[in-house]
This record gives sequence, structure tokens and C-alpha cells, in this order.
Amino acid sequence: MWQRLLAIIVKEIQQLRRDRLTFAMMFGVPIMQLLLFGYAIDTDPHHLPAAVISADDTTVTRTIVSALSSTGYMTFTERPRSEAEANALLQRGAVQFVVTIPSDFTRRLVRGERAQVLIDADATDPLAAANPLASAQPAIEQALRRDLTGPLASLNPRPGAVELVLQRRYNPEGKARLNIVPGLLAVILTMTMVMMTALAVTRERERGTMENLLATPVGPIEVMIGKIVPYIAIGSVQVVVILLISRGLFGIETEGSVALLGLGTALFITVNLAIGFTISTVTQNQLQAMQASVFFLLPSILLSGFMFPFRGMPQWAQWLGEVLPATHFMRVVRGLMLKGAGFGDVSAELLAMCVLLLVVSALAISRYRVTLD
Repeated sequence: MWQRLLAIIVKEIQQLRRDRLTFAMMFGVPIMQLLLFGYAIDTDPHHLPAAVISADDTTVTRTIVSALSSTGYMTFTERPRSEAEANALLQRGAVQFVVTIPSDFTRRLVRGERAQVLIDADATDPLAAANPLASAQPAIEQALRRDLTGPLASLNPRPGAVELVLQRRYNPEGKARLNIVPGLLAVILTMTMVMMTALAVTRERERGTMENLLATPVGPIEVMIGKIVPYIAIGSVQVVVILLISRGLFGIETEGSVALLGLGTALFITVNLAIGFTISTVTQNQLQAMQASVFFLLPSILLSGFMFPFRGMPQWAQWLGEVLPATHFMRVVRGLMLKGAGFGDVSAELLAMCVLLLVVSALAISRYRVTLD
């Protein structure tokens, strides 16, 4: 019995040595999880981009802006000249916050009246907006007490003299599902489209039907398009079902153009199908294709901004996230469904997905030609 058992163990070890992809996945996935959760994930993001409109340029107002910046949550990168320009930045996602200080702020403070500071926040991701908004009021009051001394002591307001008016745009109640449900559209499509296409080609190789396909006069680009088109229809049905459920159960309406959402979705589906086809050209069986699909799905969930704030990640993780089509599609779908964004607001994300489609398609065709030899 011990000899037979030893023979089985040796056989499994030899099989693992030959199946290098599976062996690599056994170590690669845990290492990736440790690195991403240890270094890339941050549920308390800092240095979020913000804009300021200050119609009252005084020592007091500069103290307020400095106080908000010193919290570490806001980094003022934009100074729009009008409210319309600030709203455009907020809708496009270029800034997370817009701080507005009215022209009569210092005058009202000197008179002993209550002065207001308005902060508009992009609350589509309530997790990213919560801590910065909570820290704003204490930071302003502490900064005024510290800086307004000596000749400026008369300007030091009484407690509560500065009223902070907070507006959580696009998600006033801070509901997490308004952020998660549109993001699920990207995750579900990534998981199903990549995996289904990768398995479709490797299944033919395992069943021995790939030889018949290679014997036909079809070229690599024709095979790829033929494999992709049926799944585009399946993905479209998935999208319709998800949107209907989002509207019926969660009350999430599409604020922007439905046609633009359809264009972005079709482009995203095609990119993922091309990625799945590429995976099928480097794997030998369905198990390897499944493992490679999971290896691609993991960073798509963690680095795209679906579960954790994208701007809370370190710069290197954001660079990796920009390579993933899910990152750009989440910005498109959240912008259209929650913000009512237009084509100009999402054009950069659509262009990024087009570039990814061209690169992945070229790689897939190149790899497919190699496998013909």
C-alpha cells in the first residue's frame, strides 16, 4: 500500500511540475492578495483633489483654506472662476470637493454674524467623502483660534460663528448601494465575459475540435470576431437585466444618456471578450483558463475603485488600475447613472477603452498565429 501511495504522490508532483501555470497560480494569487491588501488598499483616502472659489481674499479666508488643506484629506488643485466651471469639474470627476467662500464672509464674521462656508462633495463614493467632511468643521475652528491672535484677535469668532454647509452631490443620503450597484455592472461583465470566452476556445482544444477549425480557411481575426460576437449579445442581455433590477429594486435611474451608456457598455464588453480570447491563446485547458481569469478578475475588483476608493490607493496602484478596462467603465457607468454626465465628461474613459481594445486585439491575434504552428 505504501508503495502504491508513494507512486500516486510522485505522479501528482510530476504533473504539477509540467503544469507550470497552475503551479504559478498557487503562489501568485496569495502573493497578489497580500500585496494589494497590504499596500494598495486604503479605506481612509487622503490628498483628494479639491477646488476652491474664494470671493473674499482675506487673511481669514486664507486661514480657512489652509485649515482644510492641513487635514490631509483635501489638496486644492483647481481654482475655478465660476460656479459653472466648478460644477463641471465635479461632474467630470476631476475634483472630489468644491469649497466656496462668499464675498461677505469676513464682513459678517467681524459683525458677529454667522458666516457660511459651502462645501460641495462628490458623494457617489460615500466612503471617500465621509471623513473629509467630518474633519472640516473642527479644523476650521481650531485654525481660526490659532492664527487670529494679536492684532487679529478681534476677528477671532465665537464658537459656532462659522457655519459649514455641506452638500453631498449625486448621493445626498450617502447610500452605499448607489455606488456599489453600478459598479457591480462592471464586475459581473468582467467575470462572465472574460471567463466565458477563455473557456470557449480551450474547450474546443480539449475536445479535439480545434483541429477542424484550424483546417478551415478562416484567419485569426475571423476566428476572434466569430467567437466574440455571440457573447456580445449575451452580455447585452445581462446589462438589460441588471439595469432593470437596479431600477425596480433599488430605485437607481439612469440620469444621463441611455445611448451613451449603451455605447460604453458595448465597448467594455468587447474589450473583456478580447481579453478572454487572449487568455485562451496562452492556456492549454479549461482549468488553466479558469485560473488565469481569476488572476485577472482579482485586480479588476480591488484596483478599479469598486470596493475601495480609487484615489486612496498609492500612485503605483493607480497606474495599474488605469490599465484595467473596469476602472474606466466604472467611471462611465457611475457618471451616467448617478451624475447625468455627458459625452465630454466620459470621452476620455471611452478613448482609454478603445486603446485597450486595440492593444489586446493585436496581442490576441499575434498569440493565435503562434499557436497555429
